[in-house]
Amino acid sequence: MQHEFWHERWKQNQIGFHKQEINPHLQHYWSGLSVSQGDRVFAPLCGKSKDMLWLLGMGYQVVGVELSPIAVESFFYENDLKPTVRRNGAFLVSEVEGLQIFCGDFFALQPADLGHVKAVYDRASLVALPADLRIKYVSNLSTLLSKNTQILLITLDYPSHEMQGPPFSVKDKEVERLFSPWCNVELLASEDVLEQESTFKERGLTSMAEQTYRLVVR
Repeated sequence: MQHEFWHERWKQNQIGFHKQEINPHLQHYWSGLSVSQGDRVFAPLCGKSKDMLWLLGMGYQVVGVELSPIAVESFFYENDLKPTVRRNGAFLVSEVEGLQIFCGDFFALQPADLGHVKAVYDRASLVALPADLRIKYVSNLSTLLSKNTQILLITLDYPSHEMQGPPFSVKDKEVERLFSPWCNVELLASEDVLEQESTFKERGLTSMAEQTYRLVVR
């Protein structure tokens, strides 16, 4: 899956993964993470997610990374925010008080770019990537995070033969395989969401579960 795929999706406004409402799992389970106001929270592959505004409103310093300039510009425009923009190596960084979005390739991100984060919020990052890139994504994420960093991870689990992603099905065993070598993994919830996702039923799915995990870097 090349960069051009995602650039084209944003150009054509084919962004069914974008949600207008705040993710309910974020609202329900975030308090179970030991994160204090003022701590830095990382949102990888953030798109123009409104979840970042929720985190900002809860008093966190939020930093996202997003490949598409259209997504970044739309986030600030649609939320009536006027960012300053600066160059940081391979990235253009748009920022307002308490929030930064790095526009560029996640895989080029370095620990010095990100700074010391206390938590990560991944709703649509891991599931956006095919299997080979999921391995690379998790490997790169592990280089960016320090011990005791917490991750709220939300995945989808559906019969892979019934639908071609993205979003891709990421089963519990794969989460364990990817993260357990360097994180403690706890499944917080598994919820049947197919009836809420009519688009996926139309694409032929017979079942879909949304899984929420709490991970802690060892």
